[in-house]
Amino acid sequence: MSKVEESIKVDVPVHTAYNQWTQFESFPAFMGGVERIEQRTDTLTHWVTKVGGVRREFDAQITEQIPDERVAWTTVGGEAEQAGVVTFHRIDDGTTKVMLQMEYDPEGLTETVGDKLGVVKRQVTGDLKRFKEFIEERGAETGAWRGEV
Repeated sequence: MSKVEESIKVDVPVHTAYNQWTQFESFPAFMGGVERIEQRTDTLTHWVTKVGGVRREFDAQITEQIPDERVAWTTVGGEAEQAGVVTFHRIDDGTTKVMLQMEYDPEGLTETVGDKLGVVKRQVTGDLKRFKEFIEERGAETGAWRGEV
């Protein structure tokens, strides 16, 4: 398993950053390589991705969700094996640190070489920067799910 950990400060309150992160179907707006996400149940999402020319479909199960604190997941079935957690840390009333930690298992030569070259790390860094731009430009979340898992 390979690991990546990245964080970014966003200029919105912690509840705004968290609420937006619970809107999985909006991820294609700021996550490169994510073509589509379908929210199937409160805890199950279906992902279609294409990263480095490799297309994958998989389901992700939310294993822990605490409002304004964290969202953790693991893949179930499908073509990708990964798990991770996104945590939200209040810096002040209008600033939040978003930290993403993920473990993944590259498959095949292309993904293994890409992993060694830091493709996933750069993808995560870019996704967090685009999330920052997305939420700061809007100034408000597109929706929220405040349930706890």
